Amino acid sequence: MYLTEKQKRVYQFIKEYIETYDIAPSYEEIRNRFRFRSLSTVFDHVRTLERKGAITKGRSNEKRSIRLSDIGRRSVAIPLLGTVVAGRPLEMYEILDTVDVPEEMLSHGENVALRVRGDSMVESGIHNGDVVIVKRQNSAENGQIVIALVDGEVTIKRVYFHPDMIELRASNPAMESIYVKEGQDLKIYGILVGLYRRYNV
Repeated sequence: MYLTEKQKRVYQFIKEYIETYDIAPSYEEIRNRFRFRSLSTVFDHVRTLERKGAITKGRSNEKRSIRLSDIGRRSVAIPLLGTVVAGRPLEMYEILDTVDVPEEMLSHGENVALRVRGDSMVESGIHNGDVVIVKRQNSAENGQIVIALVDGEVTIKRVYFHPDMIELRASNPAMESIYVKEGQDLKIYGILVGLYRRYNV
């Protein structure tokens, strides 16, 4: 469940209202809270939150029918650090935002999110625009998908340890591997533990 900053604020208002009054806010109350120009904007936000699984709705003629979903209750905000290019290394960015993810998707320890750009990991199910959930750690096992920094630049690849080099392999036969040899600086930033994909429907 990836939410934009505005969607997170609307969701948080609905959540706090229900927790305080044990009933959902009306659409008019949501409109007034965020100073939306029309109720249609509220309808759009509510439909989007429902589609993303943050809330559920009762019958169309039922007033104050918004309910928190189970997924919404278990979501945890983690930092979104920026974009990692799946086809080539790119400098790591500062924290840009946060994303809400289901608690069960996270691993023990520190978790962060990165948006993927490029198609070099498509055969591992990672597509352009996906948000990957990464557990921060400086080691990995052979064949794991990692976020790695090569000479200070970041990439997402499968890691393979050879006797004389380390291979960062793409999951796309059209893309070449990155080979890290002695003298180059390689740091494992973390390992892939989850994936979020937005569907525009």
